[in-house]
Amino acid sequence: MPLSNVEKVTDYLKPKFSDDASGHDWHHLERVRRLSLYIAKQEGLTDLHSIELAALLHDVSDEKLNDNRESGQKKLENILLLLDLTDKEREKIQAVIASVSFKGGNETAITEIEAKVVRDADRLDAIGAIGIARTFAYGGSKGNPLFNPELRVRENMTIEEYRNGETSTIHHFYEKLLKLKNLMCTETGRKLAEERHAFMEGFLQQFFKEWNGQG
Repeated sequence: MPLSNVEKVTDYLKPKFSDDASGHDWHHLERVRRLSLYIAKQEGLTDLHSIELAALLHDVSDEKLNDNRESGQKKLENILLLLDLTDKEREKIQAVIASVSFKGGNETAITEIEAKVVRDADRLDAIGAIGIARTFAYGGSKGNPLFNPELRVRENMTIEEYRNGETSTIHHFYEKLLKLKNLMCTETGRKLAEERHAFMEGFLQQFFKEWNGQG
């Protein structure tokens, strides 16, 4: 029996992402897949195939995980050509994936519900307890300090400044993570973000209490 598209993508991606230590590993892709399917069903969607594939593939072309934008995009296109999809389906999946990234606030405006679902799922995995763990994993992989009180929180960044400017992991909460709750696109995403956002606020309160030697 031939493999389904989801099985093909899983078999291809799992070994390539299993050893990632930046918070963008196979388990992240799997969580985003599950969250995307949950949100889609809660929002009343029935055509889940493109959403599931886009969720699994959403990090393949990410600039921060590739040498450059072009090489990442080519990698994604090559995978899609291995799947049993129409040209229209491939274009739809690529459009969804292109809309996911935060890009320092320079994000793409979206209207398609599939893109809203996958974007919300990816951003939910960036907040809460797992979001905190992933943030410190990514900061460590980039050589960023836990916290540098001499740095200011950056606002209105270009994509280049967001990717490569000087920052700390704690600053990243204020530059991105704490903004995500209000950027959710679906009602389900907004509900799920509330608890995760509150957890991060509690973590930061405790972090600064300990940082300042108050307990």
